[in-house]
Amino acid sequence: MSPPLSGVLSSDQPAHSLPIPVLVVEDDHLIMLRLHGLLVQLGYTPDTLISASTFAQAVSCLVAQPDHQPFALALVDLGLPDGSGLLLIDQLRSRNPSMSILVVTAWSAPAAIMEALYAGATGYALKERDDLEILLALRSILRGGAPIDPLIARYILELEAASSNVLAAEDHELLKLVAQGLTNREIAEQLGVSRHTVECQIKNIYRKLAVS
Repeated sequence: MSPPLSGVLSSDQPAHSLPIPVLVVEDDHLIMLRLHGLLVQLGYTPDTLISASTFAQAVSCLVAQPDHQPFALALVDLGLPDGSGLLLIDQLRSRNPSMSILVVTAWSAPAAIMEALYAGATGYALKERDDLEILLALRSILRGGAPIDPLIARYILELEAASSNVLAAEDHELLKLVAQGLTNREIAEQLGVSRHTVECQIKNIYRKLAVS
């Protein structure tokens, strides 16, 4: 059963300390409105959200943003009409190495997922997920975590089974729980560790895969 929405929206990070500004790159207007709405639910104000519907607009926003206040968070679609979301992720990461980047896309192909992670994405969520699941991914990002979709976890496990196993046994155990659709909180309870530990371990899994 999904956790109650109120539990997802109650933040352990005060609204005034939310990482700002936020760049939302999405060419579908309705999806853009959806993402803006979810960010507002998490405590953001509309004036802290910058929108771009194309690669060119996103780059213009990036260049126009003052150096003393770079984008702290970006939500990026991979399928932009005039350029690659992967290239944009690389440019965002170069501009601000500490930026959190959540891919929100319809692309579920394994190659696209891994390329986004290698390019520097912090996490990967699918548009087909409901609002609650996208909110959970955003909350994880805001806590410094690296949200991972169950589909991605299953793919990584398959990749590992066919390759030279770069992940440890505890990584496999965690990924199996993610693949079952458990939240980080539920995984933490099952493994007897903190939620922070789970999120750090997922980040380490990404690093191991990128190195390999």
